[in-house]
Amino acid sequence: MDEDGEFRPLRVLAAEAIAEGIFRFDLADPDGADLPAFTAGAHLCVRLPNGLTRRYSLCSDPAETAGYSIAVKRDPAGRGGSVLLCDQVKAGDLLPCAPPRNDFPLAGNPASRLFIAGGIGITPIMAMIRHLQAEGRPPWKLIYLTRSAAETAFRDELSAPDLKGKVTIHHDGGDPDRAFDLWPLLDQPKGRHIHCCGPRGLMQAVRDMTGHWPASAVHFEDFGSGGGQKRADDAPFAVRLASSGARIDVPPGTTILDALRGAGIAVSHSCESGTCGSCRTGLLGGAVDHRDLVLMEHEKASQLMVCVSRAAPGTEELVIDL
Repeated sequence: MDEDGEFRPLRVLAAEAIAEGIFRFDLADPDGADLPAFTAGAHLCVRLPNGLTRRYSLCSDPAETAGYSIAVKRDPAGRGGSVLLCDQVKAGDLLPCAPPRNDFPLAGNPASRLFIAGGIGITPIMAMIRHLQAEGRPPWKLIYLTRSAAETAFRDELSAPDLKGKVTIHHDGGDPDRAFDLWPLLDQPKGRHIHCCGPRGLMQAVRDMTGHWPASAVHFEDFGSGGGQKRADDAPFAVRLASSGARIDVPPGTTILDALRGAGIAVSHSCESGTCGSCRTGLLGGAVDHRDLVLMEHEKASQLMVCVSRAAPGTEELVIDL
């Protein structure tokens, strides 16, 4: 058992390329039973053949419980999970999966929703679109940013006549000078919610352009990869707990959250990627290198996200309100 629940084997019904370097895996119960229901934006925790576990967003219709679908980008520069899955897992294989969990839900009741997806970040948003199309409300628009048409997953589906006027697909060829200008869409909140998923740089740009939006109206997902937070030059530091005075070391490659858990200290958490805000903790002393996408500028002097933040260079100790 882990925090996502108990793993159960699911049969891989199909494993096929749906774009350049992107593969879809259709999964079902080996005995044909219905699978646990999920909500749009949810992910599966998957155990790979070598024992690694990875999170992949569900891109299928939440109304369908006969099976799940995930789409995975084969990333040779990643941590190895996507290459293993895309190269070795085939139709007929069994793939252990934990029940769906949602750190990126369709929260709130806005007048409309704006989706911003970069590359493989389209996966959870596909489930959201399918749900909203079935519901017929509220109005929504999608900005889908990719390098090329060949690398655009779900291109045919998103180009369907019934989605005309709702979907904008933009290819930049990897050229920053051809980047899509998001600012006209983000200038005013206008009762909308934004859901953004994609590369860390895209999400940081959206965060920067929505600093004047209510925090509850801007939502991010980066699959809990943590890849954008750990850096080769990270230095060791310590955190001191204000309530007890206990001092806990945080070595490079270890998050404050992990160090606290290792010391037997429970902290509320969920995404572990600095996007959901569950681990927001009071900051009482020390300078912080903030690596989250949640805190507003005026909050950074008094709060931090223990799942991703570290002490700023030159700071040996942080005092936190625990």
